[in-house]
Amino acid sequence: MRLPAALAALVLSAGVTVQPALAATSAPSPGPASATSALIAHRALYTLTMASAKSGDVVAARGTMGYEVTDVCDGWAVRQRLRMTITNSEGQDIEMASDYTTWESKDGLRFRYHMRQTTDTAVTSQTDGEASLQKIGGPGEARYTSPHDTTSVLPGGTVFPMAHTAAIIAAAREKKHFLSLPLFDGTDEHGVEDSFIVVLDWKQPTPAKWPALSSLPSTRVHLSFFDHGAGGITPTYEVAMRYWENGVADDMKMDFGDFVMDAKMKEMAPQPHKC
Repeated sequence: MRLPAALAALVLSAGVTVQPALAATSAPSPGPASATSALIAHRALYTLTMASAKSGDVVAARGTMGYEVTDVCDGWAVRQRLRMTITNSEGQDIEMASDYTTWESKDGLRFRYHMRQTTDTAVTSQTDGEASLQKIGGPGEARYTSPHDTTSVLPGGTVFPMAHTAAIIAAAREKKHFLSLPLFDGTDEHGVEDSFIVVLDWKQPTPAKWPALSSLPSTRVHLSFFDHGAGGITPTYEVAMRYWENGVADDMKMDFGDFVMDAKMKEMAPQPHKC
């Protein structure tokens, strides 16, 4: 899970540099995307608060994020809705919103996406389209219908969002520390992004507020996203979080460069199968 790229770009002033030695580290491509079968359908609500500011451009920020995963038999339907109010140094409140919906086949080969973002009710970005891979670990193609009718080549190793989550959890379970994957989620009109993941641990079950999570192991991870093939060391966006083995995420820190947001899970409920 992450904030859609275009919304991150709206509030990003400067990235946080990662060490080149780490950025060059990679891991093998994930196994078959059927690994997503370990993930669960669920609905979660997060409260967003500003954790820290690195400059005087942003003096306050707050918001909410809803995240819903639905098992629709042949795939996963996901909806992520975010509302954020940012107060700048002149005391002006800027309202930003994102509504992002996807469908991803359980074999990891097909993907459909719609993302619409607004700033103070004006539409600032929208992407729509579908994508496919020739095979797991193979190349593919994304076909946009908005903002323009275009196609984008997806390089070998590209994964879609649910497969990306499953690959991270699998790497943590196998005690791997680094993972590097091309990710296509449809939020950027320029196509695939490079993701670099640092896996911090793999913890045995501990008591949690939600019974569905108390019996599960979990991992803490740090994700950085980069423009594909740019060769830079400054990410476009970073997020740290805890993943439970079933794909539920909590304790997120979203780093936008000028400021950092905390995202705490306020509500969580598993959802029934639809088939």
